[in-house]
Amino acid sequence: MNVWVLYGEDTDSSVDLAYEVRRMVAEAQKMDVNVEVFRPQEFDLLITEENRDSILVHGQHRPLPDIVFPYLAENDRNFFSFAVIRQLRQLGVPVLNNEKTIEKVGDKLHTHQILAREGLPTPTTLLAKFPVNLELVEKHVGFPVVVKTRLGSNGSGVFLIEHQNAFSDLMNLIEETNPNIQLIFQKFVSFSKGRDLRLFVVDGHVVAAMERRAKEGDFKANYSTGGTVQLFEPDAEAVDLALRTSEILNIDIAGVDLLFSEEGYTICEANTFPGFKGLEQATGENIPRYIFEAMQRRLGLSGHNPHASTGDIDIPVQIVSQ
Repeated sequence: MNVWVLYGEDTDSSVDLAYEVRRMVAEAQKMDVNVEVFRPQEFDLLITEENRDSILVHGQHRPLPDIVFPYLAENDRNFFSFAVIRQLRQLGVPVLNNEKTIEKVGDKLHTHQILAREGLPTPTTLLAKFPVNLELVEKHVGFPVVVKTRLGSNGSGVFLIEHQNAFSDLMNLIEETNPNIQLIFQKFVSFSKGRDLRLFVVDGHVVAAMERRAKEGDFKANYSTGGTVQLFEPDAEAVDLALRTSEILNIDIAGVDLLFSEEGYTICEANTFPGFKGLEQATGENIPRYIFEAMQRRLGLSGHNPHASTGDIDIPVQIVSQ
């Protein structure tokens, strides 16, 4: 199996997702999987009357891979990267995840719109415009309030504002410096302060789960921002929410983040480029192997799926993809 991983940064660096790409390359060698890592900017797209869809790498035609895995850091989720992914799909190459899903899930507001439409639990969310109507925020969301950039990831662009004065100061600063930024405001789920869950979904199955806890004085529990991680055995409700979220959003490889609530769980967000360094540390699971096995099944190279009934997690019920 020949796999192209699309990644826009230096794989030898410490930037987002570089470790995960290195893990995938290392694990591929053990599985007799050929992996090549390309930056989107290494491609050229050629469309002619005779050959309407073609793709070049460093200006040269290359034999197409069996499957493509886009794994793009935030700065590389742009029109050109999506055009490359779209072109590969039009050439008949399976892609996990496709550009439509990446763009949809990258928009946090759109994600919550879809999940709420399907009746899944999500925090109350408000999209506001400048100048921000403080009374509107207080009436419909309340304080403390979580402020997020609409397109942020890995905990970036997320703030907890405790009271009105701090909120007004932040909004005034943003309006002066970047009035075109798009912000969403979410109800703060105090029951889950400083902790959340990450469930990793591969091809319709939960393969690993962990609980994340924020470092002292922080409310964001992301491992990439200094949080600690530990193994979590998800119950049926958590697994069901993760599977339904992935299915509704059409995500093949997903990181689904859940917040604890007094009633159970609420969905914080979904990710199409989930990091798994902390997850492997907490659970001991081999995430790249799960991804490559899913690719093999997608290509009909392996019909064996040893975790189809349980999602690979020891929970006391049978889990069936919704």
